[in-house]
Amino acid sequence: MTEVRVPDLGESITEGTLHKWHVQQGQAIKQGDIVAELETDKVNLEISSDEDGVVGELLAQEGDNVLVGSVIAIINAGGAAAPAPAQAASQPEAVTPAPVAAASAVATAPAPAVAVPAPSADGVHATPSARKLAREHGIDLAQVQTRDPIGRITTDDVQAQGRNGSAAPAAATPAPAARPAAAPAPQLGAADAENGKPVERTKMSRRRQTIAKRLVEAQQTAAMLTTFNEVDMTAIMDVRKRRKDSFKEKNEVNLGFMSFFTKAVIGALKAFPLLNAEIDGDELLVKKYYDIGIAVSAKEGLVVPVVRDADRLGFAGIEKTIIDLAGKARTNSLALSDLQGGTFTITNGGVFGSLLSTPILNAPQVGILGMHKIQWRPIAIDQERMENRPMMYIALSYDHRIVDGAEAVSFLVKVKELLEDPESLLLEG
Repeated sequence: MTEVRVPDLGESITEGTLHKWHVQQGQAIKQGDIVAELETDKVNLEISSDEDGVVGELLAQEGDNVLVGSVIAIINAGGAAAPAPAQAASQPEAVTPAPVAAASAVATAPAPAVAVPAPSADGVHATPSARKLAREHGIDLAQVQTRDPIGRITTDDVQAQGRNGSAAPAAATPAPAARPAAAPAPQLGAADAENGKPVERTKMSRRRQTIAKRLVEAQQTAAMLTTFNEVDMTAIMDVRKRRKDSFKEKNEVNLGFMSFFTKAVIGALKAFPLLNAEIDGDELLVKKYYDIGIAVSAKEGLVVPVVRDADRLGFAGIEKTIIDLAGKARTNSLALSDLQGGTFTITNGGVFGSLLSTPILNAPQVGILGMHKIQWRPIAIDQERMENRPMMYIALSYDHRIVDGAEAVSFLVKVKELLEDPESLLLEG
């Protein structure tokens, strides 16, 4: 028998959410087969089996929070299959327990051959998430019916009991102090209503909760300001037009805008190093390396994978790295190492049509550059001439605790100058 445990997740992450089971009880699996998918604050991880065998027991439900090191499944080695539901049919009293006597039936029945968690002190066999849901809604688990072959109460069973309107007596399961004792039992699973109009209530994913928390913390802990400028993209677009075919033929990747902006940011960071720093207590950590975070919008939420040592990469190396990281982000295959660290971040709202925005700092970094949509606008060339030019607004949000306004403005002007003279990127970046 082998226990499948939640692996060490690193970076002080102590728990995750069981996102999806890839196996079922009684299913034969091979070493290396994926057992479950775990959602953490940053990435989704796949947990695999260490040996051949048969799934004996799944000890958590999809959506449960599970701690690092906790056992989530049992694998019976050597092909010893777990008792199938058909075998359980020979004990009909365990298949459909009576509504009131369900808890006592499970508590007194002989232990089955499968390794099953023992019932709690109250004599009820229920999953942790089912117990939590029952506590929140004042439902007596002893009154809950279950169709589980081994008599285990799940969140679905608790929700079904809630829809039937059978809540626990106040003496059996006291409601939280903040909730009035006379409050009616909620109709679990039914659509909520706001002023008589239908709404849909869904639980935020762990990643979305983390994004929300970090963004609020960034605004509350940093003295964040934003300064703006605009870039004439004529020269860059001309270089891309002239060089795109030969660049792709040589490097097998397109010459995009991100490599130009990454190089320009690196050149500006070298000129204004406080934008490449962070605050540690009452000290400043000025970083002498350039790990540039590139914000990527994925289905599960925004992530910021890092281009390591971007100053040592050429244009092709930057483009290839960004494409690889963006692909991983959209297929949920980023590793934690892809997201750790980062000294400065670039975010491109222009791909979604944003003309102007104020990006939020990616703490503990003290600077983030926002790119926007390229818009053709009439620009005064001199006092007499006007031309239509491809223009982009750029924004720098910065932490005013260590970066003064003059330095922030000068940084953004440096980025503008480097972008409008792409050849200088070969020297400055």
